[in-house]
Amino acid sequence: MNQTPGSFAAIANALERGLPNMVPSFIATVALLAIGVLTYTTLTRFREREMIAAGNTAAAILLGGVIVALAIPLAALLATSGALIDIIVWGVVALVLQLVTFAAVSVVFRNFHAMIEANNSAAAVVVAATHLAVALLNAAVMVPT
Repeated sequence: MNQTPGSFAAIANALERGLPNMVPSFIATVALLAIGVLTYTTLTRFREREMIAAGNTAAAILLGGVIVALAIPLAALLATSGALIDIIVWGVVALVLQLVTFAAVSVVFRNFHAMIEANNSAAAVVVAATHLAVALLNAAVMVPT
């Protein structure tokens, strides 16, 4: 049956073919993101959620940057990979690379923990931007050529 693009039948057909692949990939990606955020917040020396609840803007900037930085390479994988196993395997690789980056940033910005605890938003922006820059590079590496 020839369907007109944009018609209800064409859209329903596309959903029927696409949803069985999309839903598991999306769920796996969200699970990887949650694992990445949980791992990050477990490994840091301070408790971001408590600091944010207390009004620490620097902690909010940093955690927000980390969440987006973890999501960027995962989003690149989700957009370019059709196989669930690829998303899971390369998603784990992407998260490990991001978490190594976080450790390296802790070394380069030696006293950033104290600056974040002191609510130094300028320090948080620089550290978050560093995470985001590496995430963009990480995502570019994950995209197949």
